[in-house]
Amino acid sequence: MLVNRLGRKATVLAGFLVWAGSAAGQAKPAPPSARYWVYVGAESADLIHRVRFGPDGTVVERTVPIGELAAEMEGPHGLAISRDGKYLHMTTGHGFPDGKFWTYVLGPDTLAGPGTLLGNFPASLDVSSDGAYAIAANFNLHGDMVPSSQSVIYIPTRTEVARVITCTMPHGSRIDPSGRFHYSGCMMDDQLVEIDTRTFKVSRRFSLAKGKEGPLSTDDRGEMAKHVTLPDSKRGPEVDPADVGHGGMRHPMTPNTCSPTWAQPSVDGRLVYVACNKADEIVEVDRERWTIRRRFPTGRGVYNLATTPDGRLLVATLKQGSGVQVFDLAAGTVVAKFESSTTVTHGVAISADSRYAFVSSEGVGAQPGKVDVYDLLALAKVGTADVGQQASGIAFWKQEPIR
Repeated sequence: MLVNRLGRKATVLAGFLVWAGSAAGQAKPAPPSARYWVYVGAESADLIHRVRFGPDGTVVERTVPIGELAAEMEGPHGLAISRDGKYLHMTTGHGFPDGKFWTYVLGPDTLAGPGTLLGNFPASLDVSSDGAYAIAANFNLHGDMVPSSQSVIYIPTRTEVARVITCTMPHGSRIDPSGRFHYSGCMMDDQLVEIDTRTFKVSRRFSLAKGKEGPLSTDDRGEMAKHVTLPDSKRGPEVDPADVGHGGMRHPMTPNTCSPTWAQPSVDGRLVYVACNKADEIVEVDRERWTIRRRFPTGRGVYNLATTPDGRLLVATLKQGSGVQVFDLAAGTVVAKFESSTTVTHGVAISADSRYAFVSSEGVGAQPGKVDVYDLLALAKVGTADVGQQASGIAFWKQEPIR
């Protein structure tokens, strides 16, 4: 059932009250009974940080410089930890000429081998549950406004084995719990795109445009594909000349109403939560019926999403709103809203015990990035650490009980 106008106002009011209540203070949160580790990338500093949280506070335990060229800002962006906890996989969004996929051995935090060249501005990244494949969104931030792709990397050899064209400015990269399907959004085309991981082909598309919500043809690559032709010099083997239109130059962006930045499958795989950055709402899509089930109004600029492993909560970052919002998924209501320690809130990672959310914020200019820690039981901010400028991708590594 869609949230009606009265429900929307009530939800927003509830969020405001929780934000105000959090600022006023609640009962002191119980101290952590374990130590937790996350990795975060600092794009403008070309650094990866290992951050530890526990009874002794929130500290940067290790900092690792990344990149190949001293004069080039290569920008660590997407981070994902292998399911066995042995490797950190990362994309660099910049480079010469394009970004790359990298693998680090966790603990010593050393490179496992050379990087793999991907497409233009590889960004969000996810890894299959069997550890065999990684899928990275080629966001194409600085390129022509044309349909871009998701790169599929075979991890054992770090080889790009497929480049699946979705639509313009694909963002977010999440594989569902079964490992059979991959989901992402296209910011310039208001689409949710599903890829079948058995064939590495687009299996379904869904329009997120206001008033036009619903299934799309699998060959519908969005409005940009109807107006722009790739020059021959930029047309890779994955581009069919019949799939592009006419024009040849950067095309002004079409009016979009959602601008999806993240697509997060639910823990049971039945639903996909899509962050509509422009509409300030999260759309809940029923995978089986391929229809919208609910909408959750958010603060300004919802950006990245993560569900708690127990399936109880959905945590959303508010990029333009510099905040974090927490939803009770059963009730469909806001249970907390927090102000981040600095501006431009970006990524979120959840601890394995569903207790803590770790949130990165970029900051602006020379300001340090931040990693904030939120207690999801007490609904309170319990830690923060300074990291390099433009903190973005963040991934949970492990937790260990305190002995």
